[in-house]
Amino acid sequence: MLNPPAFKGYRAIGQSGEEHAVVLNLEEYESIRLSDHLLFGQVAAAREMGVSRSTFARIYESARRKIALAFVEARPIVFEGGKVYFDSSWYKCAGCNCLFNHSDKQIPAEVCTLCGSNKISKYNENSNNING
Repeated sequence: MLNPPAFKGYRAIGQSGEEHAVVLNLEEYESIRLSDHLLFGQVAAAREMGVSRSTFARIYESARRKIALAFVEARPIVFEGGKVYFDSSWYKCAGCNCLFNHSDKQIPAEVCTLCGSNKISKYNENSNNING
């Protein structure tokens, strides 16, 4: 299980942002986080993600290729859904457009933690778009 990144993506400095974005699925993001940030080996990372080692290797390889493509061609990277399950409940605010989490899954959030708006909706973890 994972939590989505606290950001929607990256863009190369000096680029207009109109370049065709590279889409990195959340499971690909998680593979990079586990292997390259936390320095897990493939067996441990696969166990953490609940997949086989060979499946983890395919996810990780795909993530690396996409990141390389974005770097070499100065294309933006955006994070989108995939086959993931979050550690906590996530909500999207219609007022400020932020995505925030609420750790108590038994009690729904009532207001946005950023702007205080009550115009929030539960984020669908099976969505194909992290932007809601």
